[in-house]
Amino acid sequence: MTKETPMMKQYKEIKAQYTDAFLFFRLGDFYELFFEDAINAARELEITLTKRGKGEDATPMCGVPHHSASNYISQLIEKGYKVAICEQTEDPAMVKGIVKREVVQLITPGTVMEGGALTEKQNNYFVSLTEADGQIVVVAVDMTTGEVRVTKVNETDALNEISSYRAREIVLASELSEAFLQQIKERVSATFSIEENETALEEAETVASSLQDDACKRGIYRAIHYVKRTTKRALDHLQEATYYEPRQFLLMDVHSKRNLELVETVREKKKAGSLLSVLDKTETSMGARLLKQWIERPAISVQEIKDRQELVSAFIDGFFERVEVRELLRGVYDLERLSGRISFGNVNGRDLLQLKNSLLQVPKIVENVRALNTSFGEKLVQSMEDMSPVVALLEESIKEDCPISITEGDLIKDGYNSTLDDYRHVMQNGKSWIAELEQKERQETGIKTLKVGFNKVFGYYIEVTKANVRLLPEGRYERKQTLTNAERYVTPELKEREVLILEAEEKSEKLEHTLFLEIREQVKSYIQQLQLVAKRISTIDCLQSFAEVAEQHNYVEPTFTEDRSLQLKESRHPVVEQVIDAGDYVANDIELRDDRQMLLITGPNMAGKSTYMRQVALTSIMAQIGSFVPATEARLPIFDQIFTRIGAADDLASGQSTFMVEMLETKQAVLHATDRSLLLLDEIGRGTSTYDGMALAQAIMEYIHDEIGAKTLFSTHYHELTALSETLPKLWNVHVSAKEENDSIVFLHKVVEGAADRSYGIYVAELAELPYGLITRAKSILQTLESERDREPQAEPEQLTLFALEDPMTKTKQEVLDEVSKANILTMTPLQVMELVDKWQRKLS
Repeated sequence: MTKETPMMKQYKEIKAQYTDAFLFFRLGDFYELFFEDAINAARELEITLTKRGKGEDATPMCGVPHHSASNYISQLIEKGYKVAICEQTEDPAMVKGIVKREVVQLITPGTVMEGGALTEKQNNYFVSLTEADGQIVVVAVDMTTGEVRVTKVNETDALNEISSYRAREIVLASELSEAFLQQIKERVSATFSIEENETALEEAETVASSLQDDACKRGIYRAIHYVKRTTKRALDHLQEATYYEPRQFLLMDVHSKRNLELVETVREKKKAGSLLSVLDKTETSMGARLLKQWIERPAISVQEIKDRQELVSAFIDGFFERVEVRELLRGVYDLERLSGRISFGNVNGRDLLQLKNSLLQVPKIVENVRALNTSFGEKLVQSMEDMSPVVALLEESIKEDCPISITEGDLIKDGYNSTLDDYRHVMQNGKSWIAELEQKERQETGIKTLKVGFNKVFGYYIEVTKANVRLLPEGRYERKQTLTNAERYVTPELKEREVLILEAEEKSEKLEHTLFLEIREQVKSYIQQLQLVAKRISTIDCLQSFAEVAEQHNYVEPTFTEDRSLQLKESRHPVVEQVIDAGDYVANDIELRDDRQMLLITGPNMAGKSTYMRQVALTSIMAQIGSFVPATEARLPIFDQIFTRIGAADDLASGQSTFMVEMLETKQAVLHATDRSLLLLDEIGRGTSTYDGMALAQAIMEYIHDEIGAKTLFSTHYHELTALSETLPKLWNVHVSAKEENDSIVFLHKVVEGAADRSYGIYVAELAELPYGLITRAKSILQTLESERDREPQAEPEQLTLFALEDPMTKTKQEVLDEVSKANILTMTPLQVMELVDKWQRKLS
């Protein structure tokens, strides 16, 4: 067996501390990976797998160059892995034996600060969970922006919060129950990490300073411990934690957000086709991120909404100011993430130039917002700190054409530091002297090809081709190096000058690096002010975006009602109207009030019932984020929650059928909705038998009507349910109209009062191009059934008594009689009556 080398022993000791991460082990100019890490990395990164050693003891290994490692690291992070960066922490030239190495950073999906693993227009949260007396403290941290949010909720709400943040990493404590952990893993695709330490830290005390709840503080401490352990960096950019209650916003569970396609489509998981795609005319990445947050958590404060509306309206009226603000915003880089990277120590000279150029736009943005003369606009710009000291510092210090590297010089402007200027003077004069020396030596020796050169190994030299060596006077130069075709020489004077130049270059590079770090630290002292400016710019960006969209698509400013009524005139679906030909969209009026709280919607399949329902919810969400809405007039209540049951798919991963998913989503609505909520329920009960489905649908409608009182849109293919308007006074029938022309159907997409008289299912089947013979047969069967219905007597059926005292009943007969007494055949189709009678006959036979 081959004896283990000290280096491999060192590797194993370090790897034992990071078993759940790829260990990038620095060896010279490469990061090497060994054993299982090498095998897995070679597969994931599609790089060559080699071996160290020979025979059975050979160790699998692979490696990547250190200068391009960030690309490979990003690939692994995007796939949900962690990467531990192990560096040499000693100068190999100064050490005998093995060089000391240690992990300087653990990069995880939730703590990554830069690279391809980040998406510009999306936050990158990790979520930390802490159990506290039967509740869960949820802490969400975006390391790239410094945002920290915390709440304390029950397990069900915690699952919704985790889903809302779309967390890429979840930090757990072992105290959490197995059942709860299993629910998380079923619902969320994320990297899971463990952190047990929840003791107080100085950095954590600052973040948690505004919190009163001890459990929430412990949750913050746990999250900060995890960040400190992984990043091993200063965390000055982490902002003071914001405590919130989920009910401070319009609540929507994960199913409702998905069904309404707020930020991505259900099928393709893409932004295009979502509400976000319509409203996003932002010009900055941070504005786009804030808009996404608003859409997923609409406001319920009327004043907050009206403040936003005020500036949107002013931007619409102030066309020239809006155009200029949009142009200025294009010159603003991502101040939030720049602030994070400055604090983290990741910025280079070009990043600081981006910061300077961004801050140069701020005074002009302030000027244009002030010109709109709104109270909310004035409030925004008043709180935007004067950043002229940072601009001045960067203007006088950082070169406009500085390189990416911060260690190789050419970063700092002339005149910023006198010592650096002296070094540069020596270098510039020295190089001029070298050029003059070359000219002088050519003239004195008569050798036109003589040159003075430099390389890092031998320093400065005079080079003469071998053909011309004979022309050199004896003893003029001291031989330094012999090449195949030339000789290289030095002189005492050249040696002396070399020392001066190289010393100046070395000292200059070190001094520039030191100066750059000092400048970065000075900028770092303005982090809080930078973050405040970033928030205000983001808000302005979102509101100008709303104005741009409203003008382009002819939206109207909504007003809010105190009597909980809803009235939309010529309402449109904001997404659907964008994908059909101009002028083809059929607008609809919608009205809900105390005596008209529930609409039962019937009509042909494919006629637009779901679109009609969704546009009510989307219009309400748009109004509550401060946007104008697609209608000619809009009066809305402030909703506290929106629940949807639209569309369904089997959840095979958790073993749930379409119908079970339907029932679970409906359960959320009926358990948690209030009289201030909006419910959209589409075709409830269709996933089971006709009688079960109709019974469930009726019971649900009655429960919402009598017990909850929420504004409800309920679409159904059970036309029999329209009779409920006679017993439920707040339920109104409406239907999507259609007309028949030449034995075909034309969907008018217009919602009108009253119930639909038929479903037009066969015509929809024709549109789907089912086989002609099948369609013909269906029409024949339908005609037969309708003829049989018309031939049946219309007299009231004789009611059977429930009890026959002189003739004792068996249990089965009693059950049948109970069903007979409850059956309302006037609301049934002939086929349904026949099926019911057949069921009774089979029971009695």
